[in-house]
Amino acid sequence: MIGDLLPDVVVTEVAYDDPPEARLEPAEAAVVAGAVDKRRREFTTVRHCARTALARLGVPYRPLVPGLRGAPSWPDGVVGSLTHCDGFRAAAVARAGDLASVGIDAEPALPLPEGVLEVVALPVERQRLAALAAAHPGTPWDRILFSAKESVYKAWFPLTGLWLDFEEAELDLSPDGTFAARLLVPGPEVGGRRLKGFDGRWAVRDGLLATAIAVSP
Repeated sequence: MIGDLLPDVVVTEVAYDDPPEARLEPAEAAVVAGAVDKRRREFTTVRHCARTALARLGVPYRPLVPGLRGAPSWPDGVVGSLTHCDGFRAAAVARAGDLASVGIDAEPALPLPEGVLEVVALPVERQRLAALAAAHPGTPWDRILFSAKESVYKAWFPLTGLWLDFEEAELDLSPDGTFAARLLVPGPEVGGRRLKGFDGRWAVRDGLLATAIAVSP
């Protein structure tokens, strides 16, 4: 599902369980030495996905130790993104010459817990979600919005090194599987142009939903 949302220059790898051959480099293992088992398994498997995707891209693996704000440190010349939720892990990587940035997120295809939407959505976004729910019931629009904002942040951060709050991007979801994110703060410069937002895609399938953004160089 993640691969279907991204251009062909992106290599993706997914896992629906935690394979026994998944392993961590010593520097990575140190990061989760004191973590609970669930956290260690997610951390390990998503890096196993990254290792496999990088190999298919022809790039040697190096430890993906979380850096500033938890962002993984990709090998030189590579852009990428990781995501995991219950029963799903995924990595997406591309050469920096092909994309400036990539952001992916996966979530269970369930409504957000009570009270979360008010934290992550602007008033205009909540109005749009209500209209979408009325026209297309049964789709977890609130969770899609949340996931899309996560993908926005993951695409934004490598370009800026800055935090982006939920209320600093206004999203407009479309039933056709696309979304547009308008930045409410100055955007990064990419290829000599200042970005005003991001365009992305979403999908719901087999109890999961995913969102993805690929930023052209």
